[in-house]
Amino acid sequence: MDTLGVVETKTIASGVKLADEMLKIADVTLVRASTICSGRYLIFVSGKQADVEMAVSHARLTNRLTGNFVISGVSPELVTVLKKRLPIKTEQAIGLVESSTVSAGIAAADIAVKSADISLHRLVTGLGICGKSYFIFSGELAAVEEANNMAKEFLGTNYIESIVLARPEHDVVKAIIGVR
Repeated sequence: MDTLGVVETKTIASGVKLADEMLKIADVTLVRASTICSGRYLIFVSGKQADVEMAVSHARLTNRLTGNFVISGVSPELVTVLKKRLPIKTEQAIGLVESSTVSAGIAAADIAVKSADISLHRLVTGLGICGKSYFIFSGELAAVEEANNMAKEFLGTNYIESIVLARPEHDVVKAIIGVR
């Protein structure tokens, strides 16, 4: 996979229909599709850039979207963390960035991973947090600060809040990541 398409719809029914249409219109793979809070629906598709662009362009024709992104050259780390939580290898510093939408949060996580020498550990997308998203990453303090700043700048009006913790307490790491 070299490209990831992210589509966030206003309703569940329109999301399910749109996921079906996207898979029929282009040669893309459904990475994940699920409900998120506030009755919205989230779709991740992957494939070659032209195919993902075609699928997401089709989705943009509807007025039922709350967000959408096409991420070319997607970080393999982002794809891995979309599927599961990863243990933290370093406790030098941890960052957490919170976004008002899922689609913008996913794109910001990809920007963060590509902009600094950090490891992405968790990406929470909408479920149980009113359609918001957040991601957690770690690395050397300067790298975590750089990734945090790049994500914040990218998010613009979708930015809610972020933190950088230098040498976080073990129990805090355990609580926010859930694995160790």
